[in-house]
Amino acid sequence: MDLLEYQGKQLFARHGVPVPQGRVADTVEAAVEAAEQIGYPCVIKAQVQIGGRGKAGGIKVADNRDQAQEHADAILGMEIRGPRGEGPFTVHQVWVEDASEIDSEYYASIILDRSAKKLLAMLSTMGGMNVEEIAEKDPDALVRRHIEPDQGFGEAEAGVLASDAGVDEDIREATAAMLVKLYEAFNESDATLIEVNPLVITKDREVMALDAKVTIDNSALFRHEELADLEESFIEDPQERMAREKGLTYVKLDGDIGILGNGAGLCMSTLDVVAQAGGKPANFLDAGGGSKAEAIVDALTVITSDEKVRAILFNIFGGITRCDEIAKGIIEASGQIEIGVPFVVRLDGTNSEEGLGLLADADLPDLHVEKTMLGAAEKVVELAGSA
Repeated sequence: MDLLEYQGKQLFARHGVPVPQGRVADTVEAAVEAAEQIGYPCVIKAQVQIGGRGKAGGIKVADNRDQAQEHADAILGMEIRGPRGEGPFTVHQVWVEDASEIDSEYYASIILDRSAKKLLAMLSTMGGMNVEEIAEKDPDALVRRHIEPDQGFGEAEAGVLASDAGVDEDIREATAAMLVKLYEAFNESDATLIEVNPLVITKDREVMALDAKVTIDNSALFRHEELADLEESFIEDPQERMAREKGLTYVKLDGDIGILGNGAGLCMSTLDVVAQAGGKPANFLDAGGGSKAEAIVDALTVITSDEKVRAILFNIFGGITRCDEIAKGIIEASGQIEIGVPFVVRLDGTNSEEGLGLLADADLPDLHVEKTMLGAAEKVVELAGSA
């Protein structure tokens, strides 16, 4: 679960990480009131879970009340796409914070390195840009150190990292202290990522977190009631919200071909094959192993609620999942909801012959059966193009 910037900064503040004072607002009036209380100049920042807000016009400096009102009015309700085309995400809240006089910008992060099975701390004196750009521009500028589980990450380890990164000597101790506090916040919140970009050095040589990107492990939310209560409010897309309520693993994409598979690996392979055939998937939906007819009805309800879907592909490999249960689900869904688009079914594995027999007997309109994954992908792309 990704936190919004202001929620990340509130988490930082609880652990003693220096952040600018700020207030969250969801109306223009509340934003202006926050600006008046904080004082000018202040910064009004769109709260969406993507990068590139500044380039999209989602971060503005206000020098007076009129500018605060103007910027809040422009930012609230605007739609922002991410740097790779993610979204769009609608801005429902802004974070109004004290403007900082910046002398230099650093980059700092702690992530879970799954391949090494350790935490990885990273620091660079070249902040203010994407970490990929830092690494590409100067690979040595991004200093990486794995944190040994039996040693932890204290001031000594953080001090070495700051020294190796070339942090100015007069703020090296303060930078190390911040890294230690970020590490403590990471552990206590069960995070998988904490990133500060930029970590700024002010004109007064203070070290401060000017941004906050925090990802919390969903499986640990039961230990964090204050975060678990936020989870549902983060789901903006109606299909994703519906899927969550039905217990389905669903990710919205930008295409027009609905995808349903059983198992994450098969779903990802299906997305690739559809793309190879020239199509654009509209979603990733994993009905899970052992899917029953009811789950298929729920999955079709979610997929068909997306108005952009022009055709649907079922790609099922029956192991634990029984293909006859999948077929029953398709038949039941056809009687309960108006699917409204052609769909292609590929069943293979456990009880596949029985499942295909049920579908043949049902003689559903706009249903097409294919034997291979590639054949099914090519057919659904063809149907989507002619729909």
